[in-house]
Amino acid sequence: MIKVRGNSASGLTVHTVSRRGVLAGGGAAAASLVTGFGGGFGNVSPAFAAARSAHSFKIGEFEITVVSDGNLTTPARLAAPDVPEAKRNAALKAAGQQGDMAKPPTNVTVIKTGDELILIDAGSGPNFMPTAGKLSANLEAAGISADSVTKVIFTHGHPDHLWGVLDDFEEEARFPNATHYIGETEWDYWISDDAEKGLPEDRATFVAAARRRIKAIEGKAERLKTGVEIIPGLQAFETHGHTQGHLSLELAGGGETLVILGDALIHPVISFAHPEWQPAADHVREQAVETRKKLLDKLATDKSRVIGYHLPFPGIGRVEKKNGAFAYVAAG
Repeated sequence: MIKVRGNSASGLTVHTVSRRGVLAGGGAAAASLVTGFGGGFGNVSPAFAAARSAHSFKIGEFEITVVSDGNLTTPARLAAPDVPEAKRNAALKAAGQQGDMAKPPTNVTVIKTGDELILIDAGSGPNFMPTAGKLSANLEAAGISADSVTKVIFTHGHPDHLWGVLDDFEEEARFPNATHYIGETEWDYWISDDAEKGLPEDRATFVAAARRRIKAIEGKAERLKTGVEIIPGLQAFETHGHTQGHLSLELAGGGETLVILGDALIHPVISFAHPEWQPAADHVREQAVETRKKLLDKLATDKSRVIGYHLPFPGIGRVEKKNGAFAYVAAG
């Protein structure tokens, strides 16, 4: 078990070397604006990291598998760029961060029940950055065929969640038999004429890429409403702020509740002990702060299990109240 309580943390990040190049524009720089993440989780051997590319458990009748899409490489300071350096560095150190660059994992959740095989987010694909885009290979290694996926549900439209929806040529849907679900508010945001407004220049390029992918899957896509069951036991709820229409998912089964966070909580120390600190990647920062505070209180009260997209692989744990704030307790 890995415990993160205010000032201590340890864990894993899956770090693999890509065979593919990065599109012009610099994937690493772009990725830093996706997560605003700072947190390395100790040093592990490549062989051990590779072995930790999938992790399975059950919630009632649901079989859950967390599959790695690899990791991003981002400037650690962007976890809280407006916080005094000494305070920020103390929190980063508590998360095991070493050096100026963080390597946040990217954890894709797969839900299997009956005839349904559901992906929550689709990873980065081959053209975002070289350390990510491993989902297809790791799904195959876990015995999961792309053709068998029945639904893909997106928490939001950032590259490390959406870009993997198309094949390596960025022409056809990677999961050809799946219905794709994008939240109504998120869909409207990315296709709106003014989506670029208020975004840093480096991140404004994400808009055209998101529009291209949404258009490519539009014939296989549905606008997702919150509070309505997608399948029995699974529904989305609003966690707006990281993006304008960011969603998280709640799965209920066997007397347990699992919350798939997406990027509502991204750092194993900062997001929990300092929810008021604002990552660079949040689109609507004050709203994201309020979302984190409310979500943390609910998760701690309900004692729900969580999966975090960028929490130490496999990103599974719980939230506890601690010293007037909160702590992440990982339990894979």
